[in-house]
Amino acid sequence: MEILQFFIELLRDPRNFIAQWIQDLGPVWVYTPLFLIIFVETGLVVTPFLPGDSLLFAAGVFATDGGGLNLVALLTILIVAAILGNTSNYWIGRKLGQAIIDSGKVKPLTPKRIAKTQEMFDKYGLLAVVLTRFFPIIRTFAPFLAGVGNMHFGRFTLFNAIGGILWVSIFTLLGYFFGGIPFVQDNFELIIIAIVVVSLLPTVIGIVRARMSKKQD
Repeated sequence: MEILQFFIELLRDPRNFIAQWIQDLGPVWVYTPLFLIIFVETGLVVTPFLPGDSLLFAAGVFATDGGGLNLVALLTILIVAAILGNTSNYWIGRKLGQAIIDSGKVKPLTPKRIAKTQEMFDKYGLLAVVLTRFFPIIRTFAPFLAGVGNMHFGRFTLFNAIGGILWVSIFTLLGYFFGGIPFVQDNFELIIIAIVVVSLLPTVIGIVRARMSKKQD
């Protein structure tokens, strides 16, 4: 329960956690928990609930002058974490994926989520490796299922890198450029909630549409 509470609080307001890490770990080691969370969210199929988008935004806020983080170092470390995470998840899927799916022990890996992710691969091909970066939960399953489907690793790596660079850069720079605005500072928790809701919205719409089409059939 303590771990669950930690992730709930981290999702609700990552700003407080990053501020505490800066204070406790110092200007060098503060990047370690940020790297680990981004890597684990994208690198392990059992952790789709981690707050990638909101964490990137909050980290960008602390990369402004006097915030404690260096923007270039932050972007570099988090991009590497995102790319390595997807690569790890790809190889887990390629080597163990079908056995994991058949076991049914990974509860977040539901048939509906698998189908939704596969639908994006069928529709967009390799471009889905980039697009799924911007869909919470699905971005954790996408590289895993790419591995299950034996997607060509070289092509996967190219689009994985493009997606990782875009995802990390966009959300981190949004925090960097807009996080210091007084309205954002005063309503930070609401902004984080809005980021989560907007990020989840396309996935929710897709699920609703899929259910409606099944009823019509």
